[in-house]
Amino acid sequence: MPEQILPFYVVCDQSYSMADHLDALNDGLAELHKAVGTDPVVADKTRFCLIGFSGTAEVLQPLCRLSDVVELVALTTQAATSFGAAFTLLRETIERDVDMLKADAHRVYRPAVFFLSDGHPTDPTTWPAAYERLVDPAWSARPNIISFGIGDADAPTIGRIGTFQAYMSQGGVGPAAALHSFARALTTSVVRSGGVTADGDLVLQVPERVAGFTALQIDPV
Repeated sequence: MPEQILPFYVVCDQSYSMADHLDALNDGLAELHKAVGTDPVVADKTRFCLIGFSGTAEVLQPLCRLSDVVELVALTTQAATSFGAAFTLLRETIERDVDMLKADAHRVYRPAVFFLSDGHPTDPTTWPAAYERLVDPAWSARPNIISFGIGDADAPTIGRIGTFQAYMSQGGVGPAAALHSFARALTTSVVRSGGVTADGDLVLQVPERVAGFTALQIDPV
């Protein structure tokens, strides 16, 4: 049966610098799975995909109803931090997923991407080109990106990546606490966005404030 679908993509840095924090992040994603997977209305209106990146990028959980998944694949640490690999795979994955959903006659809204990193890209000269392809205004499926930087992430870079909203963890806030807030904001966004408005549409909703984070200036795309 055709449905209105809002796809969510979570793109997480799993470089070695994240080694001490991935347990907290995996726990947060498990809570997201529980909250969304047990809400039949939200589960039907949204789809979820998890991508991890380091020197390369991989789809850890293909786009799905969270109610159809028993357990999410856990993030694990690897070498390097290639933003370019993440953006290239994300573009390819969104294109394929949207085409498949439309082929089933679903009404597909612009995807939402939650991007998280705690460091600097190891491909500083090449990642911008991959990013520009992802946010190309001529591409109707270009996603709304909500970017989060924690730890040693570069605030100007995080602000540049976000097209809908961008956040940087505040000084004095530990990575574990920041990741907990990230997971809570993600869960809140999926649940709220999965509700239908009075006009019968789905609308991406992101908390105006995220505990432990400062909102950054962005240029919406």
